[in-house]
Amino acid sequence: MTGPSGLVTTSIPARLDRLPWGRFHTLVVAALGITWILDGLEVTVIGAVAGALRSSPQLQFDAVDIGWLSTAYLLGAVTGALFFGWLTDRLGRKKLFFITIAVYIAATAATSLSWDFWSFVVFRFLTGAGIGGEYAAINSTIQELIPARVRGWTDLVINGSFWIGAALGAVASIVVLDPAVISPDRGWRAAFAIGAALSLIVFFMRLWIPESPRWLITHGRHAEAEAIVTAIERRFESEGHRLPPPTDAAVTLRSRQSTPLREAARVLFVDQRKRALVGLTLMAAQAFFYNAIFFTYALILIDFYAIPSAQVGWYLLPFAAGNFAGPLLLGRFFDSIGRRIMIATTYAISGVLLAATGSLFAYSEISAASLTLAWSVTFFFASAAASSAYLTVSETFPLEIRALAIAAFYAIGTGIGGVFAPFLMGHLIQSGSRPSVFAGYALGAVAMLSAAAVAAKWGVDAERKPLEQVAPPLSSFASSFDA
Repeated sequence: MTGPSGLVTTSIPARLDRLPWGRFHTLVVAALGITWILDGLEVTVIGAVAGALRSSPQLQFDAVDIGWLSTAYLLGAVTGALFFGWLTDRLGRKKLFFITIAVYIAATAATSLSWDFWSFVVFRFLTGAGIGGEYAAINSTIQELIPARVRGWTDLVINGSFWIGAALGAVASIVVLDPAVISPDRGWRAAFAIGAALSLIVFFMRLWIPESPRWLITHGRHAEAEAIVTAIERRFESEGHRLPPPTDAAVTLRSRQSTPLREAARVLFVDQRKRALVGLTLMAAQAFFYNAIFFTYALILIDFYAIPSAQVGWYLLPFAAGNFAGPLLLGRFFDSIGRRIMIATTYAISGVLLAATGSLFAYSEISAASLTLAWSVTFFFASAAASSAYLTVSETFPLEIRALAIAAFYAIGTGIGGVFAPFLMGHLIQSGSRPSVFAGYALGAVAMLSAAAVAAKWGVDAERKPLEQVAPPLSSFASSFDA
């Protein structure tokens, strides 16, 4: 109910958390989680078509150029995350996940029409901006609609679905880069055009998804939030579910239209600096880890193992399978064993396996097939670890700044660990020296082990707890929480 001075006492968060898993949640996961499938498709396509871009009569990119293209994409993602993340907290989750997908569709289609290096860079930057904005809008929406008891597993699986897109991209690259099917200089263009066309389907899938009721109640729109939650409950009851009464207490909030950036910065980097350290470390480590290896894996196969560019997709398929299997199979333990233990463990195992695999590569003691298998095992754990970084930053900060927090830590972490990685690895691969490439891998291993130590010491035990308990809203009357 709404009281004096804009005060609202509501049980809406508790009502959402007590819902059983139903068709509504499955549709939310499908409609919003497909964002990561698109991102996986994008990243895999640019990696798989690296050889075609180098041999294109019009473009003739070298390894350093390919590294710059990856860097441009990540710079765009950083910029888009910050800008659209800020708008998401001000204008709402639903508006922004339509705007960001539209940016992505237009930029991906434009990429297929690139005519030189700089046009390619600009379009990749804009594509990244759309995806970066998606991260903030989608992660915050998912967190606020999924029941607390399965929030960890659901978030990890959705983020891990990136690798379904990676597998689709690998298969698509095998077809569009086959000279018997289409000329190589047109094949890479077709790959990006297909990505844009698939994105149109996503746009229409999202039309039925409601605005986050949690966001609505903090913005003084309690009646709208009540109507949405009531409609969801009736939907469950029509499907035969008997809904138990909410077990968590109601929350009292003072509605606000926006949160000043100064207040957001104070909460993120002063009041909750330990949580900020954890989020930043996890994001930066996984960004370097992934972008150092995956963005340049096609170049490794081509330059060091003489794998034809048209065959690279076959090597990416088992890689993608290991990456999706990790969150799918390990995700349940993040809700049962707990966040802190599982995050630290998966980061530590990933770092050790990266160092071991990199050393075998440095001494030429591993074949292309064996390297792919080793990466599949490594990324079984690393994918769960990377997904848990997004989970951490999206559930450990207050609702009013949730999207901005996701954007800020994604942007800073990617800026530190991700933008630099493909640029560095492109130069190391260009040198033709296996020990030099291993130095890049070793740096990634150290980053992951450091992140494991930080998570073990300062991680937040957020498993199975309501968001309002993990991080009380700034507008609530219980807004202090443990760092």
